[in-house]
Amino acid sequence: MRTVELKSNLHNILDKIENEQLLWTIYDFLQQGDIKNEGQIWKTLNEEQKKEIYLSYEESQDDKNLIDWETVMKKY
Repeated sequence: MRTVELKSNLHNILDKIENEQLLWTIYDFLQQGDIKNEGQIWKTLNEEQKKEIYLSYEESQDDKNLIDWETVMKKY
């Protein structure tokens, strides 16, 4: 998928979301990606939070731990 197509698909998905809280969460997440200094957010986390992120990443490598997109969209 090329960048232009990916952006278009993201716009389409966002246009379908009616849950304002979810939209704010996505907005906040995307805003964090706009921070120019890499690692700035990571530096604000304590050791327990960092461990949780590492654990979440490890668990996400196993497909049985993932939730399909349709299920997520039904919830929100």
